[in-house]
Amino acid sequence: MPGVKSDVARLVHAANQSFTIEDTQNYAELWMGTHQKGPSVIAGTGTSLQDWIREHPESLGAGVAKKFGGELPFLLKVLSVNISLSIQAHPSKEHAEELHKNDPKNYPDANHKPEMAIALTPFEGMCGFRPASEIAKNFKDISELAVVSGSDNVARFLEAIKLGKDAANQLKICFTALMNCPKIMVEEQLRLLRGRLDVGDGSREPLTDLFLRIYKQFPGDVGCFVIYYLNHMQLQPGEAMFLGPNVPHAYLYGDCMECMACSDNTIRAGLTPKFIDVTTLCDMLDYQCKSIEDNKFHCVRHSVDPYVEEYNPPVPDFAVAKIELPSDVREYQLEARGSASIVLTIHGSADASNPTLRDESIQIMRGTVIFVSAGETVSLKIKSDGILMFRALSPI
Repeated sequence: MPGVKSDVARLVHAANQSFTIEDTQNYAELWMGTHQKGPSVIAGTGTSLQDWIREHPESLGAGVAKKFGGELPFLLKVLSVNISLSIQAHPSKEHAEELHKNDPKNYPDANHKPEMAIALTPFEGMCGFRPASEIAKNFKDISELAVVSGSDNVARFLEAIKLGKDAANQLKICFTALMNCPKIMVEEQLRLLRGRLDVGDGSREPLTDLFLRIYKQFPGDVGCFVIYYLNHMQLQPGEAMFLGPNVPHAYLYGDCMECMACSDNTIRAGLTPKFIDVTTLCDMLDYQCKSIEDNKFHCVRHSVDPYVEEYNPPVPDFAVAKIELPSDVREYQLEARGSASIVLTIHGSADASNPTLRDESIQIMRGTVIFVSAGETVSLKIKSDGILMFRALSPI
């Protein structure tokens, strides 16, 4: 997003007043962790977090160090999305190793990349295939979609739905046909659909508005049709979606906090100028149809601490704790965990101290990022009316 519209820019500026936000500059991502493409640095030292961890391996926690070979297993990000991001999926660990071995240029590491997006503002995305009945309705209502998906393929999909059969395999055939449809045909059918939908009477359905918006951003791109296959997710702040291996998704608009395994392996097939690998994507996808609600990932209240809600996806690499303190809490302690953690403050301020800091107090404010070693507590003296933090860690 450009300038002060970007939560990424505002967070960085809040924590570092010397950082100047340029109105014409886009600020899209803030990375926190040890990934080689965007490594964090210990403030005032010039030492990378990766090097600091290697000098202090005990900081990871024994279980984490053993499981992940002495590496921090997660990467925390803030994303500010102004234009739709690529239609993509992430490989399993075994598949990532195979892709990296065969094509290291486009698949730069051998790690899997499960990830979770937690909305910081109202946030739009696509996630997973829609219920089969919704896809069937879209095929019937949108003739252009049926054409680019293959009319015979669509007929067989509709027949499977009518007979109550599992249509996943037929859905794969339809989607693969769409993604491999000749570009000239895709462009022609998109022009026809745009002309039919852009009536300008102010009474359009949300999915029509989404189509017209994406078409304006990526005219002629096959991804404009994909919205009729995938769930259109509209998350409110604090709501989340977990993107496991092979789940198709795309981020459309808004600000979110994203946590993932420490990897950058992404397989793309639309809405992007980057490397596209349609064959790999279509072969690997999970074609199970689920509802919007089924694709949301719900947090759970901490068993003891009433101010903590935890997002615990089914992976050992990462989990996220949301810490939200009301205005009447003046002192608080971040509990010791068995894993190293990265804590990002979204709003509020406090003075913080812990053993790593040798009991020296540091000021925590909006945009501040701190690294907490395994087994250590952080004592907070709250200076604001309330505070919101997110804490990424490994659940081992």
